[in-house]
Amino acid sequence: MATYPELAKLVRSLEAGSAESGFTKVVVPYLVDVWLSDYARSASTTGIVETRDFNFSYLFDGNAERLVAAWGVSRGHHAGARDKSRMAQHPLSAGPLYHRGHAIPHTLGGGTDINLVPQLGRINVGPFRPLEKQAVASPGSLYFTYWSYYGAAPARGGYPGQTPTGVDQGHLIAGQTPLVEHHRN
Repeated sequence: MATYPELAKLVRSLEAGSAESGFTKVVVPYLVDVWLSDYARSASTTGIVETRDFNFSYLFDGNAERLVAAWGVSRGHHAGARDKSRMAQHPLSAGPLYHRGHAIPHTLGGGTDINLVPQLGRINVGPFRPLEKQAVASPGSLYFTYWSYYGAAPARGGYPGQTPTGVDQGHLIAGQTPLVEHHRN
C-alpha cells in the first residue's frame, strides 16, 4: 500500500477556480512519483509507460502487461453506452470471484481495454462504488486508482501476475481533505 504524506497539504492548497491546472502541475506529478516508488518495491519500473485514453491517463507496465495507475479530472456523468461486446473479449482469467473492473468507472467516462483490471466482485460492486459516485457528482475533482501487486503469483518472465493484490482509490477536491481508500484485492 502506498503512503501519501504530502497529499493533504497539496490538495488543500488548491483553489477551486484553478483546480485542474493545480492537479495537473502539482498533484499528479506527486502521485506518479509515489506510485512509481511504491511499485518499484514489487517490480522493475523499466517497462512503465504513460498513455492517455479520452480524458484519462494511465501508467502501464509493458513488461508485465498490467495497469499500474489511472487518473483524470471528472467531467461529471458520462452517459455513453458501455461497450459490452468489447468488455466480453477482455480476459477473465483470475477466477469466478473476479470481475472485469474499471480503473476509471464507466460513469466517469472510463473505457475498456487498458482500463479493465481483474477486481474482486465484492469490492467492485461494494466499497468501490461510493468514491466513484462522488467523483461523478463532482466535476473538476481528480479521481485515481493505483493497483499494487505485492505477493502476486509470478507470471511470464518472473514478474508478479496480472491480478492486483490491492488498490488505492482516491477522490480529490481542491481545498478539501483528500479521500483515499485502500482495498484488498
